Amino acid sequence: MFNTKNTQFLDYFYEGEHLCIYPWGHGLRVHDSFFDGMHNWALTEKSDFDSNFAVTYNDDEATIVNGKTKAIINKNGKIIFYDKNKIILEEFWRERNFRKIKINNSQFLNQKENEYSSALKIKARDFCPNNKGLYEVAVRFEANDNEKIYGMGQYQQSQLNLKGCKLELAQRNSQTTVPFLISNYGYGLLWNNPGIGEVTFANNITEWKNIDTDCIDYWICAEDTPKEIISAYTDVTGHSPKMPKYALGLWQSKLRYRNQNEVISIAKHYHDLHIPLSVIVIDYFHWPKQGDFKFDKRYFPNPEKMVKDLKKLNVELMVSVWPNIDCTSENYNEMNKKGYLVRADKGKSITMTFHGNTTFFDTTNPEARLFVWNRIKRNYYQKGVKHFWLDEAEPEYSTYDFDNYRLHLGRNSQVGNIYPALYARGFYEGEKREGQNNPISLIRSAWAGSQKYGALVWSGDIDSSFRSFKYQYQAGLNIGLAGIPWWTSDIGGFHGGSSTDSEFKELLIRWFEFAVYCPVLRMHGDREPHEFPIDNQVEGTGAPNEIWSFGKETFDILRKQVNIRESLKPYINSCMNEAHKKGYPVMRTLFFEFPEDKASWNIEDEYMFGRKYLVAPIFEFGKRRRQVYLPLGSRWKDINKGSIRSGGIWINCEAPLDRIPIFERVDY
Repeated sequence: MFNTKNTQFLDYFYEGEHLCIYPWGHGLRVHDSFFDGMHNWALTEKSDFDSNFAVTYNDDEATIVNGKTKAIINKNGKIIFYDKNKIILEEFWRERNFRKIKINNSQFLNQKENEYSSALKIKARDFCPNNKGLYEVAVRFEANDNEKIYGMGQYQQSQLNLKGCKLELAQRNSQTTVPFLISNYGYGLLWNNPGIGEVTFANNITEWKNIDTDCIDYWICAEDTPKEIISAYTDVTGHSPKMPKYALGLWQSKLRYRNQNEVISIAKHYHDLHIPLSVIVIDYFHWPKQGDFKFDKRYFPNPEKMVKDLKKLNVELMVSVWPNIDCTSENYNEMNKKGYLVRADKGKSITMTFHGNTTFFDTTNPEARLFVWNRIKRNYYQKGVKHFWLDEAEPEYSTYDFDNYRLHLGRNSQVGNIYPALYARGFYEGEKREGQNNPISLIRSAWAGSQKYGALVWSGDIDSSFRSFKYQYQAGLNIGLAGIPWWTSDIGGFHGGSSTDSEFKELLIRWFEFAVYCPVLRMHGDREPHEFPIDNQVEGTGAPNEIWSFGKETFDILRKQVNIRESLKPYINSCMNEAHKKGYPVMRTLFFEFPEDKASWNIEDEYMFGRKYLVAPIFEFGKRRRQVYLPLGSRWKDINKGSIRSGGIWINCEAPLDRIPIFERVDY
């Protein structure tokens, strides 16, 4: 039944369930549970609802309108969402309904003429008790004909359009769940639940599930364009800070620089070659033990001098931090006693075994975040290190038994997907307290809202192959459409790749050419052959991974590409400012810029870099030509040839090894 006295939100009760639909920003928030009260999770930002907001009730149904989003719920509980009078999303109900018919001059039953009657007895919203005292929940929607779905974070697969896909809602190394989507039907939807689950975008149904929760909670917003949808979404979940200008050039990283001398010598060699280097990164096991959160003095004896020497070369230093706490580290006993560690409900609380028996610190505990930051502050920040690489951020359990791990906010199966967002939050807030403007953290995972904590997401430990390269293209675009504009990948992939392998060198070049037109240009990888550990270090290192490490031909091409990136810095800075103010991704699908061009919704191998540049990567070994679509509504200058053409056409472009097709929008 409806609570008709409540006009602040739509209020509905049925068999113990309390369904509320709230005005929230420019959209509507749906919350269904058996209790009063809710957690905002990703919906953290204050955003006034629209001036046209209204709730109306009658005998058969209730309506709520906020901005362009309208929902109508009938007396049985079924919800249909509209953009004005156009249905954009409809709950999937299969229940018996009967049309109004007359028998012996009497009228019975009350189904509307456009409602569907079914004997399946399936409701759109299910609460099924689990064995942990809460529920497995499911929400089902009718599948829209010809719908296209984008966003949802990054998944290692070829599909850019996620229609037809089944996605796990869980964080894994190289898989980042950010449960926000954009549909070509003109709406965005956030699944506002950080628990483990899955979503299926099938042709006959859309179904969201969580395995361990006490409520159904999602946000939906109808707008005219993808730009308006992403702006409305980031208004309620948070905007990224301004990207610091130092981060716009080349980043140099590898597995792993083993000591202070190696770091300085690499930076100096770039300087001597007159190749601008923005950032150099010190990877893992530069510490004595995992969880000590400090440099090993045997290999990094004077961090303050290292930072100053790099500054003289105009290079910023970034240092890897892991959330792993070795049971023999200097901080383990205190953190364990104070409840700052992830625990196991069954068995030993050892969640990873990699060069030691470790667990992870609990990022969902604010006191644990503060404890870790204070160690970081003392051992890194006060020594001049201001930038951090938050690795292992899923976190990477040795076995992904999500229901066995317990966090401060609940079981991992209830809240685990928020772990990386709160990992970034701890560092962001710590740096802000120290007066640092626009902190940035390179991080291996994220959740909805991570963008507001300066999260620069990278796509994890991926394969060094053309197949994997193509996956990163769609991963970068979809995570941007999920509200996270800062993204990067390991150029050439992480696992493998040899400087003597001609196919790998071509892969590296093609990937680098693509990465020039990504938010961050970053060399990283575990190259072959490996070198053994030196002295008493527990970890060795990969082969050299600097741009001069792969032969003269490769070096000449990569050097040319670095110069292109340098020339683009002012433009990239403007894109970053747009991401900060409006929430727009830096890498953009064609339809994001050209939603009226129907062909642009079908292009899955080219993209826009900001508003100005169209980028057409090469994803195949040996390929030297490709077809490129120029969107309708603009004129396009071929950067490589200088010719100008009107849009709405396909053209055949040359793609020699030293360049890919790039077009400049001359009337944007």
